[in-house]
Amino acid sequence: MIPRIIENQIQKALKGGFVVGLFGARRTGKTVMMKSIYRQLDASEVIYVQGDDLDSAGYLSSQRLSVLKRFVGNNKYLFIDEAQMIPKIGINLKLLTDSMPELRIFITGSSSFSLGKQIGEPLTGRSKYFYLYPLTISETYSDYLSYRSMLPEYLIYGTYPAVITLNNISEKKDRLESIRNGYLLKDVLALDNNKDSGFVLKLLQLIALQIGNDVSFSELGQNLNAHKKTIQRYLKILEEAFVIFSLHGFSRNMRKEYSKTPRYYFWDNGIRNIVLKNFNDLNTRDDTGKLWENYCISEIIKKSVYEKRDSMFYFWRTYDKQEIDLIENRGGKLFSYECKWNPNKQPKIPAGFKKAYPEARYFVINPENLPDFLL
Repeated sequence: MIPRIIENQIQKALKGGFVVGLFGARRTGKTVMMKSIYRQLDASEVIYVQGDDLDSAGYLSSQRLSVLKRFVGNNKYLFIDEAQMIPKIGINLKLLTDSMPELRIFITGSSSFSLGKQIGEPLTGRSKYFYLYPLTISETYSDYLSYRSMLPEYLIYGTYPAVITLNNISEKKDRLESIRNGYLLKDVLALDNNKDSGFVLKLLQLIALQIGNDVSFSELGQNLNAHKKTIQRYLKILEEAFVIFSLHGFSRNMRKEYSKTPRYYFWDNGIRNIVLKNFNDLNTRDDTGKLWENYCISEIIKKSVYEKRDSMFYFWRTYDKQEIDLIENRGGKLFSYECKWNPNKQPKIPAGFKKAYPEARYFVINPENLPDFLL
């Protein structure tokens, strides 16, 4: 098992009268982590249930305190995997935390939308959320030579734990297809029943082709014969299901700065490539720069989340086509990152950005120096 950065953080957060929630896409390792923490405890003190178990769900959705207490018994811990499958789980967890202040509760969910909405309001001030993503460079790094030799595979097949541990390329492709069809699309369709998987897949294909570019909701709607509000709703659902994430334009009201439409990236390169069914070698494809940009940006943001930085992320561009791939506003300090696959390309900071934000730091990230930023 590959050790995950946040496991120790979750263990420390497990306190009485508190609910710890772990969100993330399916197959990122939430269940593996929950079982790992479970094995380090006294099994006689833990009740471990699956959200799709109808018997357990019947008890945990009852809204009857006597039923909930009888179900938990004298256990010190309650672990619920895929808790979003249990109706009214939020109010029932509130009843438990109110009446059993020593009980330590740990739940996982594959959709921040469905589970977060259920537990957010009832457990205000009594919950703590963590997010688990595909493996980061710091979780896979052993030495520089190994990192450089594996980097092409990471850019093409991604870093899902279930994929990265396979040695056979054909098996990696099959596993990614299984994750796409059996988990990611399934979760998206479970959140909205108005469209089929074909519509969602076509939308993802269009997004995959626009990595690093501003997205027009109207243009996407025209291509898919759908209203732009429908497009926006599904993009939001795809974000809540941890398939993609968005960046908005950074602006402090400079007249030339552009901030109207977002850019979208995938949390995992492998998912982006299985959507397009493109697993060609890096030296034969015309989107290697996009793959590198997607990988760099997702890695930087994952590191920030895991380290609990006070950061907000954006891209920056002007109407006269000056741009920077990623802007990090970390506690009021600006850090700017330009992602370049070719180490020989060292673009200078755009003049407009340097003039407007002279205090900002500027970095060019390439395959040779990426570990310097992420380890």
